[in-house]
Amino acid sequence: MLTKPVAVVIGATSKWQADGRNTHLVHGGDIDDSDMPTSVRWGVGGAIAQRFASEGYRVVLTTRNTANAEGLQQAIIARDQECSIVELDLSSADSISSAFATIRESLADPEVVVFNAGYLEGRDLPPEKELLEHMPIEFFETAQHVASRGPFLVAKEILPAMRERGRGSFLITNNAAGLRGRKRYTGQSLYYPRVMMRTLAQALTEEYSEYGVHVANIVVDGLIDSPGTRSLPMAIKNPDMIMNPEAIADAFFYLHSQDRSCWTHELQLTPYTTKPSV
Repeated sequence: MLTKPVAVVIGATSKWQADGRNTHLVHGGDIDDSDMPTSVRWGVGGAIAQRFASEGYRVVLTTRNTANAEGLQQAIIARDQECSIVELDLSSADSISSAFATIRESLADPEVVVFNAGYLEGRDLPPEKELLEHMPIEFFETAQHVASRGPFLVAKEILPAMRERGRGSFLITNNAAGLRGRKRYTGQSLYYPRVMMRTLAQALTEEYSEYGVHVANIVVDGLIDSPGTRSLPMAIKNPDMIMNPEAIADAFFYLHSQDRSCWTHELQLTPYTTKPSV
C-alpha cells in the first residue's frame, strides 16, 4: 500500500504571528490577522508547511507547545490535507529524540525536514546594551541550542535513514547573519551562532551528498511578511521590501524537487528593492 511521504517542519509557527512573541514585544499584545491570507499568518514555516501539504505530503509541525500550531494545523486540514503536531524542544536532546521516534512510529521516516526554528533573545535589550559584554549567558545558550546544537541533533536523527534510503532533503532556514559575524544592533537577536548553522550545512553537504541526501542552507535576506511585520514603520514606508512567505516556500519546494544532477546547496533570497547582504 502506497503512503504519502512525510515532511517535517521544525519551527512551523512564527514569532511575528498574531499572538507571537515578537508581535507582543513590538505591538504590546495580539493583533487581528483575520483579513490576512493563510499563507502569511504563520510566517515562513507556516507557508512551507502549507506548500508541502498541497503537494501531497503528510506534514508534521513541531513546536514546544501544541497550542502554538493548532491554528495552522486546522487551516491545512480544512483543505483536506494531512497534518499533525508533535511537540519538540530544541534545548533538550531527549525531546528531539522522542519527537522523531514518534514521527517514525506513527507515520514514517521523513522524506524532507525543514529546520526553520528561530529565537528572539537579545531583541528586548535597550540601546545601551548592544555590546556582547551585556549579553546574558542564557541568551547565548538559547542561540546555541537553536542555531548550532539543535540542527546537529536533528541531523543525527534523520540522516541515517535518508542515507540508507538513498534520498531525502534537509533544508535549513538561515538569515544574513549566517553569512559572516557582524555587530548586533538594538532590536536584533543574538545571531552570531547562525554562522555555525551555515557551516554545518556545508559540512553535511560534503558528507552526505554522495549518499543521495540533499542538504541546503537558505538565506532569507530580508523582512518577511506576517501579521506582526506589516505594520512596522519600515514596512509601511517601503512595502516592496517585504518578502512573500508563499514565494519563499516555493523556493524550498524547488530545492527539494531538484534533479540530483544539479543540486543547489546554498540559496539567498533577497527582495528586489534591497541590496543583497554579503
